[in-house]
Amino acid sequence: QVHLRESGGDLVQAGGSLRLSCAASGINFKIYTMNWHRQAPGKQRELVATIDSSGKTNYTDVVAGRFTVSRDNVWNRMYLQMNSLKPEDTAVYYCNTKHRGSNFWGRGTQVTVSS
Repeated sequence: QVHLRESGGDLVQAGGSLRLSCAASGINFKIYTMNWHRQAPGKQRELVATIDSSGKTNYTDVVAGRFTVSRDNVWNRMYLQMNSLKPEDTAVYYCNTKHRGSNFWGRGTQVTVSS
């Protein structure tokens, strides 16, 4: 069974940094594309960053240059290093992957950026 668990969310001041983690189990992690999404209050969930099995990364424009996604295929973990945080980065951040045609999600971790 696929299981994803996020951690690392916190309350931080604008300009600060956080590092989120996603622990994965139930999949051959190293071959999967992994994604970070976020959902702010009253808004739709949006894709933030992607890392594929080769380590190639992609970011939505609003976080490019501030966020860095990485993975550890030994410990089956994905990370999101978030720098220069802004109040508009406040959201619940979710880890996601697709397995056998189905999307799997963690429960999310709350990131709150105060101005």
